[in-house]
Amino acid sequence: MSPQSPKKAKKRAEGANSNVFSMFEQAQIQEFKEAFTIMDQNRDGFIDKSDLRDTFAALGRVNVKQEEIDEMLKEAPGPVNFTVFLTMFGEKLKGADPEETILNAFKVFDPEATGILKKDYVTDMLTTQADRFSPEEMEQMFLAFPPDVAGNLDYKNLVYIITHGEDKDQE
Repeated sequence: MSPQSPKKAKKRAEGANSNVFSMFEQAQIQEFKEAFTIMDQNRDGFIDKSDLRDTFAALGRVNVKQEEIDEMLKEAPGPVNFTVFLTMFGEKLKGADPEETILNAFKVFDPEATGILKKDYVTDMLTTQADRFSPEEMEQMFLAFPPDVAGNLDYKNLVYIITHGEDKDQE
């Protein structure tokens, strides 16, 4: 084995980083992979129309228009495998405001754009989907950010606090 081969391998590895996977940290890629796996309902390695329809149904949206699904898939350059999925998110997040990005994630669960989500619904989603929250984590979240008396979580205010810190007028 010549002393040059480790350098060549290193150079090859550096070149490999010029792809979409270098845009994200490993933990973020894992989270995107979990989201992709949840959306790939039929587990064929691609997200297609039926996967999107099933994902919306799992989120409680059953009357999604075919045009809405077609528009989503039109954004992809071809079949949506994990690399395409990651690339699409990378392009959407590039230069995106973190507050807007987090807000958009919440808006998926709020099709009527009310700005609030039911505590029970949030608890159900966070404890049964993807990277599941434990009961202790849910308790911590609701202690730090309690819902109102009707059990509504004002996610717009929550996102503001996540991205800007506590309200400045609070002491």
